[in-house]
Amino acid sequence: MPSAAVSSQGAVTVLRFGRLAAMGTVTVLILIAGVWASWGTAHHVMLTKGRESGTIEVTGCGADTCSGPYTPVSAGSEPRESVVIEKNVAVRKGQTYTVVVKPGSDDVVRSGPAGVLYAWVPLGGALLLASVVVAGGLRRTRPAWVLAGSGVALLTAAFVTV
Repeated sequence: MPSAAVSSQGAVTVLRFGRLAAMGTVTVLILIAGVWASWGTAHHVMLTKGRESGTIEVTGCGADTCSGPYTPVSAGSEPRESVVIEKNVAVRKGQTYTVVVKPGSDDVVRSGPAGVLYAWVPLGGALLLASVVVAGGLRRTRPAWVLAGSGVALLTAAFVTV
């Protein structure tokens, strides 16, 4: 009988380690995906040295994009008749926004605090999703609350700022 108890305890330990490894991997992948999705826009907004910056006055919007004339603010930037910005809840016709031009294109992204926070919104969602995995899969409630709180804080700040 003692060997059966030891065998059962060993199986439980292996299963527990497997669950921790699997859920830990899922959590890390979710967070990496959030950073990856955010970085596509965030690096333009956060690493502005040497990039063209200015303002756009939105004059028209289509289904997915808005456009308008670009007025440069940085040295070496040239005015453009029309640049394109992604249409979202934060872009309205008739408003003027500070922007950074994506290199080699006429596409722009919002800059400043609103642009930075909006760029990191996918990470905020990933933090919320990862908190569920950490709480349920890893059974670590305190770190899950920290992840969830961070995600909610990021999303709320983006909502208020934008």
